[in-house]
Amino acid sequence: MTDVFGLSHKDPSPVKDANPVHPVRHEQVAFCCDERSGLYAIIAIYSTALGPGLGGTRFYPYESEQAALADVLNLSRAMAYKNALAGLDHGGAKAVIIGDPATAKSEALLRAYGRFVQSLGGRYYTACDVGTYSEDMDVVARECSYVTGRTEAHGGAGDSSILTAFGVFQGMRAAAQHVYGTPSLKGRRVGVEGVGKVGHRLVDHLIEDGAEVVICDVNEQAVDRVRRRHPAAQVVADAAALTAADIDVYAPCALGGALDDATVARLTAKIVCGGANNQLAHPGVEKQLTERGILYAPDYAVNSGGVIQVADEIEGFNMARARARAARIFDTTMKIFDMAEEEGVPPGAAADRLAERRMSEVGRLRGIWLGR
Repeated sequence: MTDVFGLSHKDPSPVKDANPVHPVRHEQVAFCCDERSGLYAIIAIYSTALGPGLGGTRFYPYESEQAALADVLNLSRAMAYKNALAGLDHGGAKAVIIGDPATAKSEALLRAYGRFVQSLGGRYYTACDVGTYSEDMDVVARECSYVTGRTEAHGGAGDSSILTAFGVFQGMRAAAQHVYGTPSLKGRRVGVEGVGKVGHRLVDHLIEDGAEVVICDVNEQAVDRVRRRHPAAQVVADAAALTAADIDVYAPCALGGALDDATVARLTAKIVCGGANNQLAHPGVEKQLTERGILYAPDYAVNSGGVIQVADEIEGFNMARARARAARIFDTTMKIFDMAEEEGVPPGAAADRLAERRMSEVGRLRGIWLGR
């Protein structure tokens, strides 16, 4: 199951800094505490170069304040790149609430959190993430104007996995175009690891496009749901069996870190494109993929449909408009592959360069004084 920003609910542990040599500089980090409600939160705003920061609120029982801080700093930086590459007028930000949501979450805590978000004056828009849901955002919004990812009953977009899966499919079409010369997956064998909220919708797109699908999931109910809808879908025991199978495309849609040294060594697919976040177990994995002739579609580029969907709520949600924006993931992914070839770098590096270029070129316009 994946949240609106493409981060795995099954893998909520703190992410590691992808580039620890260069310290990450943030515009603002706010520590928020309300003892009576039990709220202890950290809000990190990495950049507002493109607009107010946008990123979800993760509610998780971190083992220490330092672990929570490390997570929110890395996640907010990642959101800056995701939002930039998605073409959104939003910077990167994220928040974490320290505690077990099963026992600590309450109306008072969520409303206290909303007041702290409101105190930032619109520099940060929050939404749901691991441990929080659209219903929680409705409660936060009772104290705050800068909330998105709300329920349909309150004007929100509803299930963001709809456009997350659609965006991953567009990225996969772009990868097929680059490798096979056609944007169709018809006749291709696609292995989908994880058929939760995003994965099962991706299977729908693939079957409709004429692909053969192989699936696996630790949740038998999720597998059964896909089999009932698509009896022709093949099921394998686990991720190891899936990645060793004779497949053309591997789509990791469950845990982060799915691509490690062992996985890459046994992978038969020519394309990796999935909805999971932080798919590479370490930075050297993409080099290994390149050396083996496997095309990697950067996860934060192709799984950005969810953040596109919740960002659209800020204007007053329109599914047709949001879907059209998510469809552009195809063009963005093609641009990444083209740049990677032209500059002789892996697709992940090309994606970073495109995001940084937009933050620089568009962000500098804020230096043009508009008066009071």
